[in-house]
Amino acid sequence: MTSTFPLTPSPIHVADEVLDDLATRLRLTRWPDDVANDDWSYGVSRRYLQELVDYWIDEYDWRKAESAINAYEHYRVDVDGVPIHFLRKPGVGPNPTPLILTHGWPWTFWHWAKVIDPLADPAAFGGDPADAFEVIVPSLPGFGFSTPLPKHPDMNFWKVADLWHTLMTGTLGHTKYAAAGCDVGALVTGQLGHKYPGELHGIHIGSGQKLTLFSGDRAWDLSGGQPIPPGLPEPAYRQLLSLERRFAVHLAAHLLQPSTLAFGLSDSPAGLLAWILQRWASWSDSHGDVETVFSKDDLLTHAMIFWVNNAIGTSIRYYANANRYPWTPSHDRVPVIEAPTGITFVGHENPPGVTTAEQRVASWLASDRAEWYNHVNLTAHEAGGHFIPWEIPDAWVDDLRRTFRTRR
Repeated sequence: MTSTFPLTPSPIHVADEVLDDLATRLRLTRWPDDVANDDWSYGVSRRYLQELVDYWIDEYDWRKAESAINAYEHYRVDVDGVPIHFLRKPGVGPNPTPLILTHGWPWTFWHWAKVIDPLADPAAFGGDPADAFEVIVPSLPGFGFSTPLPKHPDMNFWKVADLWHTLMTGTLGHTKYAAAGCDVGALVTGQLGHKYPGELHGIHIGSGQKLTLFSGDRAWDLSGGQPIPPGLPEPAYRQLLSLERRFAVHLAAHLLQPSTLAFGLSDSPAGLLAWILQRWASWSDSHGDVETVFSKDDLLTHAMIFWVNNAIGTSIRYYANANRYPWTPSHDRVPVIEAPTGITFVGHENPPGVTTAEQRVASWLASDRAEWYNHVNLTAHEAGGHFIPWEIPDAWVDDLRRTFRTRR
């Protein structure tokens, strides 16, 4: 581990002309008719979206958000020809462990904001300074400030893992590090644990999927084209339908026609907001009120990170590229992911028939995913949705610390 950080900070700053253009586009939004949709039964309702856009125009303050983001160190580097932005929070403790946190879609690096300080400086939050990490939070290539990406149209999760390993060991000079991630970031982190287990203390992820998740001819269909099993109890049947409806739309669009979708989302900030707002609302454990999880300012800050970097098109292409350039193993050892692995499960993503935390762990252990991992710390929580470190940050921090406490 290097004693002096080798890079010069580069604070985030969005040009005034980008903000002026955004304001003009928002005011010129052409709204569709959206009758009988206040309950979101047809998707995002015009009533709520228009309220949010009005707030964006009249009250939201990007410069205030930018200042909060710039309370941390930011860096921009070139890694194997790919532009990478990352946030850094130095660890405060006797021997902080380097830790790279990887987000997913429609996440931004800022979805880690609630866990950065407790991970870096546990003593300031009533914890043990021996648990301190040096926290590195990159934007995935093609997301946020890791843009533009014109020379790398094939970027996907397993290619990012190689970039992250070069960033941590080559650019930053760490001989060994820890990694954690959720959503697409869990796949990136899993690939690190597969390909580079000897240079990792371990990994901690949300969920626990196979790295072949987006492979196959029907990767856009979570069921692989299989019908719903007959005879399911009514609660399990409804649970299965809810899960499939929650994820089917974006999987089909992103896997099959990401560029077609990107033209509209890149041109209309209201359209971009609608597309990602639907996921933030339905994937979070919001009980029908997204603002119980994300305030209006939170929603718009995350949307801004996509908009000001024109990143929506390159972000959604990850799904198609995971299918077009499928994962292949680097070795044939078992488990596939040899690095010690901790996993956090959340109640809002329980599979059919699972209603308790204990059942969730047992269900995963009985699945064909468990044999993929060298799992050492499995924890399920009754609360929480897809955006785990944002929704239940204290639980995520505790789970992650437990994974690495004896593996530094």
